Amino acid sequence: MSGGTGEADADAESPTGGRRAVVAKRVDSGEADLTEIGQLAAAAGYDVAGELTQTRTEDAAFMFGEGKVAELRDLVRRTDAEAVIIDNDVGPYQTFNIGGKLPEGVEVVDRFTLILEIFGQRADTRKAQLQVDLAELRYELPRAEAKASLAKRDERPGFMGLGEYDESVERDIKRQISEIRDELESIAEKEEARREQRRDSGFDLVALAGYTNAGKSTLMRQLADELAVDENDERHRDLDTTAESQDMLFTTLGTTTRRAEMEKRDVLLTDTVGFIADLPHWLVESFESTLDSVYRADLVLLVVDASEPVEEMREKLVTSHDTLYERNEAPVVTVFNKIDRLEPGELADKRAALSGVAPDPIAVSAKTGAGVAELRDRVEGELPDWERERLVLPVSDDAMSLVSWVHDHGHVAEETYAGDQVTVDFEAKPSIVSRARAKAAELSAPPAEESA
Repeated sequence: MSGGTGEADADAESPTGGRRAVVAKRVDSGEADLTEIGQLAAAAGYDVAGELTQTRTEDAAFMFGEGKVAELRDLVRRTDAEAVIIDNDVGPYQTFNIGGKLPEGVEVVDRFTLILEIFGQRADTRKAQLQVDLAELRYELPRAEAKASLAKRDERPGFMGLGEYDESVERDIKRQISEIRDELESIAEKEEARREQRRDSGFDLVALAGYTNAGKSTLMRQLADELAVDENDERHRDLDTTAESQDMLFTTLGTTTRRAEMEKRDVLLTDTVGFIADLPHWLVESFESTLDSVYRADLVLLVVDASEPVEEMREKLVTSHDTLYERNEAPVVTVFNKIDRLEPGELADKRAALSGVAPDPIAVSAKTGAGVAELRDRVEGELPDWERERLVLPVSDDAMSLVSWVHDHGHVAEETYAGDQVTVDFEAKPSIVSRARAKAAELSAPPAEESA
């Protein structure tokens, strides 16, 4: 068994004014990595004042060994921490037991409680707040059920300090879960209708997916046209400004959609909440409505931080594929981002090492713009095929309106005028071509004979 502790200067001013916290993690084997939990703590507004790790099998009562919990208590006292953040799935009884060993008033926060706290801070839409509420309720439900089980078994309300059990609490949680699911389903139906309206208007839908801090928001800023979408257009009333690019986890909790700059196609690009390691199934399911923008896209760009070690990239790629291919039918293009951080030859080595999980990645630097032009070409090449059509129309005001409509909804290769006819040679989605043919047929049809 092994372990370690570390601490910041307890007398130093908090650099951000946030609550001081100690982060801790137990692993069965190997070395515990506190990098991500530190980033999560910072994203939630905590200042990490100390660190503690342990390598050993899980203790049923305390998660860590009891001696390590005593070290944790001492570290909290030395750093004057207000919270202990544990990068493990800590059970309700373990949480209570650890808390009982800490100074009074020190909060015990496990990994998933921390993530929910971050989500709650980022939830600035009704949909996002509903998803956070659903996740919190699904997190609380098994704890309410555990209280019920103990109360029935031991006939001792408040057993193990978990609080007095009221069987109506469990019923109320289930009722709230059902109501939130119904409202989220209603929102999802409206969003699906909007997606289909956009497709009918000639737009292809492309989703950015990947782990937090992979650079999705920065890449979106490279691709997105901030002013190209008419905010008065009913098709795009919901669109927000392009996602901010910050070195912080969960900068985007919900989805941000903008029109992307492509040579021929009108593409709407959606940036979604980033994946994060070791999320339980119930938490992923709570944000299923947000993931619909990925599952129902025409193309998915899976963004990976190419500056990370190969094994870490491999693990994230495999986990991302499990999430994406569970319900997604659209093609997935892997994007190796942050190539500006790589040494010469390193990109080729990583391509070769990861060819089994990323057979044909495209390499870019969202920061410098390197490779972004090639990415645009790749996006257009991977999207569903367009049809080629040639319309010959009589010159008239209605025909000119149709020509303008074709320009807006497809790519016009050639437009020529001869005598009293205009010829339009264009490419577009099959649904757009079909509608253009129908409109052209109406223009070419002879006028109905007037009744005598």
